[in-house]
Amino acid sequence: MKGSTLRASPGCRLPMPDPAPRCAVFDLDGTLVDSAPDIHAALDRLMARRRLPGFARAEVVGMIGDGVRVLLERACTARGIALDEESFDHFMADYEANAAVLTHPFDGIPELLGALGDAGWRLAVCTNKPEAAARVLLSGLGLDRHFSALGGGDSFPMRKPDPGHLRATLTAAGAAPEQAVMIGDHANDMLAARGAGVRAIFAGWGYGPQSMAGGAPIAPDVAALRSLLG
Repeated sequence: MKGSTLRASPGCRLPMPDPAPRCAVFDLDGTLVDSAPDIHAALDRLMARRRLPGFARAEVVGMIGDGVRVLLERACTARGIALDEESFDHFMADYEANAAVLTHPFDGIPELLGALGDAGWRLAVCTNKPEAAARVLLSGLGLDRHFSALGGGDSFPMRKPDPGHLRATLTAAGAAPEQAVMIGDHANDMLAARGAGVRAIFAGWGYGPQSMAGGAPIAPDVAALRSLLG
């Protein structure tokens, strides 16, 4: 009837809207997977093409976190050369073809992702790695099935530490910032989370020094992360 108000009958409850899903957003390199060996190998192959010496693992790990182009710029600067587009394209083609040769998930990660999914969590990846390379890697390791969204370093006009990268990834996952948590091993992850109004947990097992946590709680290992997530 026009102007009538919907009322619940005695003893009858109106259906409640579904609560917003909890969403765990993971960084990729140094958080979900130890990808340094394959990045290291591809970087050394690139240097060999230029008749230049390769790098130690610690040097490569220190270059990871700001995307491929920045990594290559740092590597080239360390060898006294400039990065050109041919070298960039060669590295990307080589790395994507060999992204999951030596790379492996950190201990406990596959089990954690399965447990979170079973508990109703929505899962996403927010990484500065190019999206195509990230998809190749996740698929090669059999981890892609866990995630409802992937925000790569070239998926949106911005990337971490810009909070817009994390916000756009959450939108793609159908999740709200207040129901999300960002897990990462780099200052970029913590800064993006803070700017987006998202809770953050620092992955203490990853590549970044714990000083990058910026006051966020630190999970020393994956088991501790599961406890912090609740």
